[in-house]
Amino acid sequence: MLYEQIIEAVNFIQTKTNFQPQYGIILGTGLGNLTNEMEIVATIPYQDIPHFPVSTVQSHKGQLVFGHLAGKPIVAMAGRFHYYEGYSMQQVTFPVRVLKFLGIERLFISNAAGSTSQHIFGGDIVFIKDHISLHAENPLRGENDERLGPRFPDMLKTYDRSLNAKALEIAAANGIRAHEGVYVGLQGPNLETPAEYIFLNRIGGDVVGMSTIPEVLVARHSELPVFVASVISNQSYPPENIKEVSLEDVIAVVEKTEPKLTLILKGLLKDLP
Repeated sequence: MLYEQIIEAVNFIQTKTNFQPQYGIILGTGLGNLTNEMEIVATIPYQDIPHFPVSTVQSHKGQLVFGHLAGKPIVAMAGRFHYYEGYSMQQVTFPVRVLKFLGIERLFISNAAGSTSQHIFGGDIVFIKDHISLHAENPLRGENDERLGPRFPDMLKTYDRSLNAKALEIAAANGIRAHEGVYVGLQGPNLETPAEYIFLNRIGGDVVGMSTIPEVLVARHSELPVFVASVISNQSYPPENIKEVSLEDVIAVVEKTEPKLTLILKGLLKDLP
């Protein structure tokens, strides 16, 4: 059933554009303006695409955008889906399946996240080297379809450390504060308690968010290489640094940092074949 839904969505998209993307980009909270840097060829609203969910979170535009960035053909998801919106994990990750079947070779994922490290501050960028999933569900749960990927995908080399190294070089050359770190995923939508922030730090987490890991799991299942960047909206460790945070606060910090991440992504794309 899932395979047939993917094919139906892909066939619909291909009736709207014959553009062939080489890379895919998922734009997280407050990061939708990257599409302004693209030479846009086609835009398709999510609600038009068969079996696509619809973004319900503020700042998520809810459209697939096709075009060129740094001279490379890409498809950008301007807005993603979250488990806390009430969607199943299969719905949340359905677009990743569709991007794979559209023929992309690599997936770039961005998100807004909180810091659980005393060395990472609001406005910093963290390139993810590993993750810890504390989600209640897994998008790979259930009957496995070998046409989509193996029953037990290995997670050893999930994150592209060589791209992380290049991203750190670009950041350093442009005076941008950036790090490598471990992303911890929770289902949300509430922010974490002080005790939870302490716990996340103690188990090895550098940043925490409510997205990304389900997408990464499906990308890995699909043998699709991933690069993940978190824009840090606030610092939540040590405990004395915790402040109340609203969605508006998160968006404000992330939008201010967005041009820096865009510069890094363009630099990475430019050097890819």
